[in-house]
Amino acid sequence: MTSLTRTVVIKAEPTTVFRYFTDSARWANWWGAGSTIEARPGGKVYIRHANGVEATGAVKSIEPPRKIAFTLGYVSGKPMPPGSSVVTIGLSAVPEGTRLELAHEFEDAEARDMHVQGWRFQLSMFSNVVANEVFADSAARIDTWFDAWTIPDEGQRATRFAAIASAAIQVRDRHSLLIGLEDLNAHAGAALRYRPGVFQKRQGDVRQCQGTALAEWVVPGDKISGTDVFTFGPDGRIESVTGLIHPS
Repeated sequence: MTSLTRTVVIKAEPTTVFRYFTDSARWANWWGAGSTIEARPGGKVYIRHANGVEATGAVKSIEPPRKIAFTLGYVSGKPMPPGSSVVTIGLSAVPEGTRLELAHEFEDAEARDMHVQGWRFQLSMFSNVVANEVFADSAARIDTWFDAWTIPDEGQRATRFAAIASAAIQVRDRHSLLIGLEDLNAHAGAALRYRPGVFQKRQGDVRQCQGTALAEWVVPGDKISGTDVFTFGPDGRIESVTGLIHPS
């Protein structure tokens, strides 16, 4: 036997990530339409790739939300027949979200080598699929962010920021170098005092990839525009914002 291993970190909590091994709809979102999984020992594993290639196997063991192991092979028998390899995926919580450790055991090195790039690709696809669910409301959170900067009442503004941002949020732009909600709220209040009527409004769609989002903005009635880069934590809260002003 020979094996390949790969470790990645996904911006989501382990219970969220593990649902993709127990729910056929989510499993299919990862692998391809028609793919299914029966989340029990002996349950069928079926993968239908977008190009029509089919793989099948059976669950060997499952320990939610920490580990799953299943056999895997191709219906065609090439490059390996059903039951001839074993995939083990383990999950553990880390500050950034979930560390995923994959081990795929093969009967021969040729089949292993054929899967190195495949798993590199599939785990990046997996991270994106999970992130698309976890951060599906990123546009709404970003709109709340911009709106909070327009609230004059200190208490209401603090509540609005706390609803969407982590306690240790970091903010950097041409006028900000902030750490923490208290610092953020005080700075936003000062901006309202010294720059009344000047505020940013999102323009266009939010672009999000694996917990990092880009939002274009304009200052209504002015020529100033820019891009804010948002990073989100595994709980969906904003962890940092970096603001970039477009050249005039």
